[in-house]
Amino acid sequence: MTIGHNNVLPGNHFRKDWQRRVKTWFDQPGRKLRRRNARKTKAASLGVRPLDLLRPAVRGQTIRYNIKVREGRGFSLSELKEAGISRKVARSVGIAVDHRRRNLSEEGKKLNVERLAAYKSRLIVFPKKASKPKKGDSTGDDLKAKTERGPVALPPAFVREEPRAITDEEREFEAFRALRVARSDQRNAGKRKMRAQKKEEEEAAKKK
Repeated sequence: MTIGHNNVLPGNHFRKDWQRRVKTWFDQPGRKLRRRNARKTKAASLGVRPLDLLRPAVRGQTIRYNIKVREGRGFSLSELKEAGISRKVARSVGIAVDHRRRNLSEEGKKLNVERLAAYKSRLIVFPKKASKPKKGDSTGDDLKAKTERGPVALPPAFVREEPRAITDEEREFEAFRALRVARSDQRNAGKRKMRAQKKEEEEAAKKK
């Protein structure tokens, strides 16, 4: 190896004991079996309770993934309020709650409120004492009904529209122009407001 210019002399060490540092996963099949057995034990210990918490349907982040619907962390407080469920009761009946989440669209909020209503209609709450059921506990034939422990399915990501003819109104609509005008209105809203206010003040001063 030739050395050019006033550089550091290379001191390469290629005799490291790499075989001691190799990570192996020979216990993977055993771990898989242990996880499966642990899931079975947990399911048996839960009795007739759902296997997983009910979680909201949310959109994925960024333009790449927002066409997909996935399960979120928990329902927002406004969704629970609209569904008529308190946050304390929600946690006790298997509904995940996320106090930090905010609803950014009416459509998403409505979807999750409907999801909560569907879960509430299917919910069977067994009383601690059969002779003294509390408010909200199930009674009568509901207690003998067949229980289902599987998760509530997520709604479809989008509803497909049937093919149809384009209307004259849609044909005449200029989407690019509409976007530019809306952006311009938003950008200049403050200036226009100030200008109008100034004009009003000047007119008021003239009248005096």
